[in-house]
Amino acid sequence: MPTSPFHIEYLLRLADTSLVLGQRLAEWCGHGPLLEEDIAMTNISLDLVGQARLLLSHAGTLEGRGRDEDTLAYFRGEAEFRNATLVELPNGEGPHDDYAVAVVRNLLVSALAVPLYEALIGSSDATLGQIAAKSVKEARAHLRHASEWIVRFGDGTDESHARAQAALERLWPYTNEWWAADEIERQAAAAGIGPVLAGLRAAWDATLDAVLAQATLARPAEIAFVPTGKHGVHSEHMGLLLAEMQTLARQHPGATW
Repeated sequence: MPTSPFHIEYLLRLADTSLVLGQRLAEWCGHGPLLEEDIAMTNISLDLVGQARLLLSHAGTLEGRGRDEDTLAYFRGEAEFRNATLVELPNGEGPHDDYAVAVVRNLLVSALAVPLYEALIGSSDATLGQIAAKSVKEARAHLRHASEWIVRFGDGTDESHARAQAALERLWPYTNEWWAADEIERQAAAAGIGPVLAGLRAAWDATLDAVLAQATLARPAEIAFVPTGKHGVHSEHMGLLLAEMQTLARQHPGATW
């Protein structure tokens, strides 16, 4: 199958979103509120990095420029990353991380990842379809984990309810980026590579509405703000995240162990 630039871009959006969220969740390693959750969040991070490795490797192969998964992860600059802005945001709004932020973000992301990977299983890109078939099982587990914790937070104490609601209010506007379709998504859909994300909005809404109702949390009001991470224009947090993620590889380029 001939490879077009929009095909590579579509793959990088998937890969970079998984990679950057995996990096954010890795920050919880050794800092989880419970030992079991410390392990659970680390495992979710590893799942996402695993997805990113497969997607980046595939993108590099199709690109034909000799860039493997490590090169794409560690030697691209900020403007070359195509992840959704939502996943690069810090784990807390103030000086301290907040587990509610991590869990709410995982809910928002996995509620889309499940129908997205289900759709990608039938991709005209057979390798992408195989990656999706593996990844959807992980996404379902991530959604189940996040949903259970959101219900605990929302239907728990006044403090846990307030933190979960505050995290929803903070993160919700960033989901608008998914529903802003562009030419990359339209061309990918026309070629049968993958869906326009806006077409998955109804499934995402249904999942979120059901979880939020059970958690007694209010769906935030919609606003017009549309982030631009998938176009390579990121928040002020992205550069710091990449500096930490890429520092070892850039200090020792070509090193193996």
